[in-house]
Amino acid sequence: MSFKNCNREGFDFGDRDGASASVASIAPDRACGPAGDIAARKERYAASPGRVQWAVGRGARAALLAAAVLLSAWAPLQAQPATAPRASAKPAVAAPAAKAARTVLFMGDSLSAGYGLAASQGWVALTAERIAKTKPGWKVVNASISGETTAGGASRIAGELQRNRPAVVVIELGANDGLRGLQLAQSRANLERMIAAAKAAKAQVLLIGMRMPPNLGKEYTQGFERNFRELANQHGTALLPFLLEPIALDRAAFQADNLHPIASAQPKLRDHVWTRLGPMLK
Repeated sequence: MSFKNCNREGFDFGDRDGASASVASIAPDRACGPAGDIAARKERYAASPGRVQWAVGRGARAALLAAAVLLSAWAPLQAQPATAPRASAKPAVAAPAAKAARTVLFMGDSLSAGYGLAASQGWVALTAERIAKTKPGWKVVNASISGETTAGGASRIAGELQRNRPAVVVIELGANDGLRGLQLAQSRANLERMIAAAKAAKAQVLLIGMRMPPNLGKEYTQGFERNFRELANQHGTALLPFLLEPIALDRAAFQADNLHPIASAQPKLRDHVWTRLGPMLK
């Protein structure tokens, strides 16, 4: 298509990218003259391919921007309906940890270690069976040693307390001290060290007493028995005055050494100790 402006030659833009069609719609023929010349130049500028492309490009970008805005607004609505309630996150609740079993620690001599018996026959082993059946949440550790003295128990108590962290400590010691004729004050001091250590570890204490045969003399035998009673009163511990009380007068209840009870006598000792120990296991 050609445009003429007075005496100038026409400028033919042809059909470059459809520009002439756009110019045709924008710039109709103008009359010659100053006004027409100015108008024609404006029309030629407007009809230039770059101008038309810029105008189209701006329009396309505007259209794309508008479409993007609409899509971004529409996307959340498609992903989650307006009527759907938002799920609230709930913190996970940790399962309660299993409660550790509380320990009964036995510190004794051969009478508690089950001297001359199978491991399952002694009264401490029988007590452990009863606790397992009737006192859930409790267990038994038997740290008794044949031949143990109060001095040996006093030297071992700290390690046993640290290792087992018991809630109850049963102290059955003193018989070997008495048979050796150990001074009563020394035996008492050793027992007191054990009681104090157990209480410092927040453990309850059951003190199990013993009696000596009369051939050691009245003063010694009475003083020996008195030690247990006075220590229990002084420190506020539970006391079983004499372990062998249920069988002491029955010779048939002892082994050949006349010191250690036989297997059939062990349940009686278990039941005797249980009268004091059972109420402590709450």
